[in-house]
Amino acid sequence: MAQLKITQIRSTIGARWRQRESLRTLGLRRIRHSVVREDTPQLRGLIAVVNHLVEVAPAPSSTDEPAARRAGRKAEPTAKGGAK
Repeated sequence: MAQLKITQIRSTIGARWRQRESLRTLGLRRIRHSVVREDTPQLRGLIAVVNHLVEVAPAPSSTDEPAARRAGRKAEPTAKGGAK
């Protein structure tokens, strides 16, 4: 199943109790905090309650992750001068 990356972008100050509880259920505790969750109808319902407080995007697939890490890795250092 597809995964979604959910990021809290607004504060819960002034939000109703149901909205605060929905954010806690999603696992969001502070602004700019992100979580990755499976895309289910239940999750979509929670997001609908707080859609003005969060940003939702498709999560990168796990098969792309190792390649992305390798792309950001620096080249292995070589020994300088060493014994011959």
